Amino acid sequence: MSEHDLPTLRLPSAARRTLREEVTAALRAALISGELRPAVVYSAATLASTFGVSVTPVREALLDLVKEGMFEVVRNRGFRVTALSDRDLDEFLEIRALIEVPMMRRVIEQASQPALTALRPIADEIVAAAERGDLIAYIDADLRFHLGLLALAGNQHLVSVVNELRTRSRLYGLAELHERGGLVDSAREHHTLLDALAKGDAEESEKIMTVHINHVRTIWAS
Repeated sequence: MSEHDLPTLRLPSAARRTLREEVTAALRAALISGELRPAVVYSAATLASTFGVSVTPVREALLDLVKEGMFEVVRNRGFRVTALSDRDLDEFLEIRALIEVPMMRRVIEQASQPALTALRPIADEIVAAAERGDLIAYIDADLRFHLGLLALAGNQHLVSVVNELRTRSRLYGLAELHERGGLVDSAREHHTLLDALAKGDAEESEKIMTVHINHVRTIWAS
């Protein structure tokens, strides 16, 4: 794959975002979904042409993502997605499980029923995105759901840690999972999790979250 074989990238619609922020969000989503691949050098000019914007916000967005460790600069050529080893991915997954699974009990203790209900429209977005194979929308809604859920536990620093872990680990293989028909099943687990949390069933909530996170390893293995 070369940078000329770019996927159809688009800027997300979001109110009160600068163009730089929109490009950063779009690049991050495309990277997480695997549409931008390691070993390919991308130029800011080519990406700008794909987005239909000027080069400056694209270059600024890429430099922001370099600081996050998601891209690296290739001198006199452009930017390359930072490659991750299987060990890196496994370690990210292990940390996520250590944080997100036990936090389900804290969410049950602290979250109100209206707060849990407010997450259901986002769960609907996840399922709808999975059904139509819109990976960028899936990634966006999935991240909002999980960070919103963890926020109900009352520890914003924990939310920031998980946000960074999810961003850096990147969900490879979503397209393959969709083609196998597994993406919709994974998407529906968000509703199942909310049902268990609403009932106050901590053990079932932890079990569902464990299974849900383990899907990520299956995606990587594919």
